Amino acid sequence: MNVGKPRVEIRFCTRCNWMLRASWMAQEIMYTFSDDLCEVALVPDTGGLYEIWLDEHRIWCRKADGGFPEAKEIKQRIRDQIDPERSLGHSDRKTSDV
Repeated sequence: MNVGKPRVEIRFCTRCNWMLRASWMAQEIMYTFSDDLCEVALVPDTGGLYEIWLDEHRIWCRKADGGFPEAKEIKQRIRDQIDPERSLGHSDRKTSDV
């Protein structure tokens, strides 16, 4: 059952042709959190919008955060909200750890 599980929403500008980017990010999120989320939704919009929301919390905004996120950053932000003790394996390594 998905009752009570968080929902991720990726809002993206269709005029900017960011659907592929949003779809790829949705796939990355689902691969990592498939048992922890009720859904990952793609929401077409306009105006240069690219935002990622976890329930009512915006966790990324292209305009405010300065560009597009790496999957690693989004996975860490989602994890920090839904299960802070969870390890993301290689996604948790700092660049200097590699």
